[in-house]
This record gives sequence, structure tokens and C-alpha cells, in this order.
Amino acid sequence: MAGIYWLISKVMLFWHTVWDSILPDHRVLSTNWQWVLAIVFLVITVRVVLFPIFVKQIKSQRAMQAIQPKMKELQEKHKGDRETLQKEVMKLYQEEKVNPLMGCLPMFLQIPVFIGLLHVLRHLRPGMSDHSMELYGWTKSEFLSAVDARLFDAPIVAKFSSSTAELLKIDASSTTVKIVAAILVALMITTTYLTQRQMIKKTGWNTDPQQRMIQKFMLYGIPFFTLTSGWYFPIGVIIYWVTNNAITLAQQYWVLHKYPPPASASTNNVPFKSGAKKAVDAKQPSGLGALFAKAREDAAAQQRANGKGAAKATGAKANGTAPEATGPSRAPKPGAKPINPKKGGAAKRQSG
Repeated sequence: MAGIYWLISKVMLFWHTVWDSILPDHRVLSTNWQWVLAIVFLVITVRVVLFPIFVKQIKSQRAMQAIQPKMKELQEKHKGDRETLQKEVMKLYQEEKVNPLMGCLPMFLQIPVFIGLLHVLRHLRPGMSDHSMELYGWTKSEFLSAVDARLFDAPIVAKFSSSTAELLKIDASSTTVKIVAAILVALMITTTYLTQRQMIKKTGWNTDPQQRMIQKFMLYGIPFFTLTSGWYFPIGVIIYWVTNNAITLAQQYWVLHKYPPPASASTNNVPFKSGAKKAVDAKQPSGLGALFAKAREDAAAQQRANGKGAAKATGAKANGTAPEATGPSRAPKPGAKPINPKKGGAAKRQSG
């Protein structure tokens, strides 16, 4: 891992040198922006290097969506026979040249970078010997500058869980460190959840149980991990994580809108639960609104029925197949005595 630590240090120091030549030496808003931007551009450098792999990740996800109908057929065909199902699924992956692990590859490749930055920032402690300061390509002046670097007056090497004794060595306020770290941890949890929710909301839940388990782990497991462990990360590491999530959100938004999932895949996958529930609730009125909507539907149906009946009657009349009279029939009932119209009329006049 020493090679990873050395590489991370070199990239970070390179960007610090760049921004140190552009920005003023003193703090602005109680922040040493040279070091903060060095961490931000460390993220950008890593993401640029990993961009081709990110494209492969998207293509792999598209391929997984395309084979969902075949996956569903295999699940129905081999229901209850898990061993045969796994063999057939692996055979399908080979035939379609799909790698289900490709969807997690960019995240796995960033883990060494994250661990390397975590180690480097933990290495930045006051009271170190000259030899220790110069590990991983650092100079003594760069080491001391990084130890003293701040974000809104909270040292980037400090943690939410830092003890009072540790903070006294770097002349930091415990309250300030806890406030800044808590805000960053909240941002880290939120953006971690949103990056996964954005993808699942667009593509839907996978019908394959194993893939759905991975989706659930990415959606809920990773944010839970950041909730439980973020308090022990240096502020500089949390800056790295939040920046990485922000870039991921922007990158996924661009890719998902430029290359949307195939329509067949979106119909085969289960939609994101909260989004589907909101859509159903928006379409279904409730209370008095539902009664009025029902009444309007009934009235519209009755009008359509009357319109069809009138159209049929008009057509029959035009063809000479229906009588013109629309009133009640004046013909005598079968077996009744015939009535003389004239007498009937005279009788009516006398009675009147």
C-alpha cells in the first residue's frame, strides 16, 4: 500500500502547488482553499482516470436490463431448483457477454484511493520527526502547512471524534470541529443515498434476486456505513467523499438523460417504490374529489351510450327499416274489440 500512499500524496501535492500559485497565502473565510481544492481536484483526477470504466459500468447495466426477460423466463422455468438456476444464469451471462460485477467496479477501484487519502491525512500529525514528515514525498514545510490547513476554522486533519488533547495540539476548537464535521457527515450520507436512488429511480429495481440484493445494499447499506463510521473520518476525507458523490450525481444525470434505459427494460423492471407510489397517488383522487370524478365518468358514459343509440336510430330510419313514429303504439291489443275512431271522438266530446 505504500505505493498508493505515495501516489495519492503526489497528486494532492501537485494540485496544492497549482492552487498555491493562484490563490492568496492567507485564509479566506477561515479556510485554506489551496488544500481544500487540492482534495477536490484529487477527486476530479481520479474520476477522469476512471471515466472509461464508468462508461463500461453503464453499458453493463444496460446489458443487464436487456436480458431481464430471459432472466425472468429462467426463474419461472427453474423455480425451486436454485442450483440449476444459477448454472443457467451464468450460462446466460457468458452468452450475452454480461458481467454483473461491472456495476460495482468503479466503486471498488476508488476504495484504495479513499484508504490512501485516509492514511495520508492520519499521518499528518503535529510532533512528528523530520523523517516521518518527509514520508511519501512530503517536504517539512508542506507537512506543517497541511497540518495547519482549515475549513471554516476546522482543521482538515481533525475528526468529529477527536479528543480535546488532540485538538489542543493543533489549536482547534472542539465545538467548531464538531459542527463542521457533523454538517459534512450529513452531506456525505445524503449524497451517498441520492447517487444510488438516482440510478434505481431511473432504471427500476432489478428482477434478479441477487442483483436486487446488490441494489438494496448500495441504496441502504453504504449510507448506513457512512452514518456509523463518518464520525471517525478526518474532515479532509469527508470533503473527498462529498465531492466524489457530487460528481457522481452530475455524471449519472448526464449519462441517464443522454443514454436513457431501453423502454423494454423499464417495463420489465419493478419501478422505484416511492416514485411509483407518488405517481399512483397523484392519479387517484380521494374523498369528495373521487365522488365527483365518478359522477363525471358515469355522466360521460351515459352520454356516449345515448349518442350511440341515437346514431343507430338515425341510421335505421334512413334505411327505411324503422318506423318514423316515436310515440306509443296505437294498434289494438290482440283479442280486444275494435274501436270506431269516430265514435270514440264523439263520446269524448260529449263527456267534455
